Amino acid sequence: MVRVGIIGCGRISDLHVLGYRGRDDAAVVAVCDIDRSHAEAKAAQWGLGPIAAFDDYRALCDSGLVDLVEIIVPHHLHYEIAAFAIAADLHVSLQKPLALNLDDADSLVEAAAATPRTVRLYENFLFYPPVLKAVELIEQGLIGEPLAVRLKSNSGFSPDAWPIPLSAHQWRQDPASCGGGPLVFDDGHHKFALAWLILGQPAQVHAWIGATQFSSWELDAPSLVSMSYPAGAVGCIEVVHSPDLLIQETSHYAQDDRLEVTGTRGVIWVNRGHGQLGDPPPVMSYADGQVNSYECERGWEHSFIGATRSLLDALADGSPPTLGFAEGRDILAAALGAQQSAAESASIRLDAPVGRSPLPIRRSLAHTPIWWQFTATPPAEEG
Repeated sequence: MVRVGIIGCGRISDLHVLGYRGRDDAAVVAVCDIDRSHAEAKAAQWGLGPIAAFDDYRALCDSGLVDLVEIIVPHHLHYEIAAFAIAADLHVSLQKPLALNLDDADSLVEAAAATPRTVRLYENFLFYPPVLKAVELIEQGLIGEPLAVRLKSNSGFSPDAWPIPLSAHQWRQDPASCGGGPLVFDDGHHKFALAWLILGQPAQVHAWIGATQFSSWELDAPSLVSMSYPAGAVGCIEVVHSPDLLIQETSHYAQDDRLEVTGTRGVIWVNRGHGQLGDPPPVMSYADGQVNSYECERGWEHSFIGATRSLLDALADGSPPTLGFAEGRDILAAALGAQQSAAESASIRLDAPVGRSPLPIRRSLAHTPIWWQFTATPPAEEG
């Protein structure tokens, strides 16, 4: 039984706990938040009963009660807490991003390499069912060799979106605690991770980051990040805030994401992320003159369930996690390169990657054992 401690009981922690439900090989046994009463309230909300609660992560890590910690705190605390947890000889799951700068990231990569424990970067978007289907199709060779990735992040409004605590808005508005803006750097990490999964580490990044006033907050949109790759492929991330755009069917953020992968013989589209715009199939493909659509589980929460279960599988069989700290460092380098490019109005060349190639990770994800079923829907006949 893996005994789990959750450090940081903010909004997103509600999704982290889902993957532990119904498991007989792991259980959340401790929670930690700077407001201990809030941690206790979360444990009760999650139906965990009276479990250990802390207001100091060091006390939790040294308690002897846990084997694994999930670190879900503002970005500027990632390095400090992850370094302490690794030194405490614990398994570590750290929410993205790895750190706020590459020096701290390199220190964490070194610490992770020196411990026998499993240490991974938590990136749920890699386990989102429509993304898994797209990866499966790519690995089957449906569209040939990927040549370009296009990602669109679009926030708007939704009457069904979950409430976000004021404190969560505040730390994301401060570059000292967030590392960049709330859309391009914070949420943008998911997009940089998806681009990395398909094309690997870019050689060069160029970005323009705008600013839009939204209520009392400033959003880093509209923005555009372009990337070029050693083998000649290209990628782009477009970030837009549309204040009057209705995001449908979301119980999470009022945001939608789209992904397009173009290959030597076809194209794959992932048509939804957090929410939904209309009712397109979640995944579509075009190859050899044939259009196909694919139905799969659309709930964003399943990306968190898949991410957690992937970690538990890695702990059980001793395999490396999907993203280690070295891979997280490479993704961070691209995200930081975009921030630097926008500040300097110049293209930024990135160092050589330190992590694994995404190819074996992609192949692994394409064969991920999952509990939902994919079905291909052929195009409707005309007439």
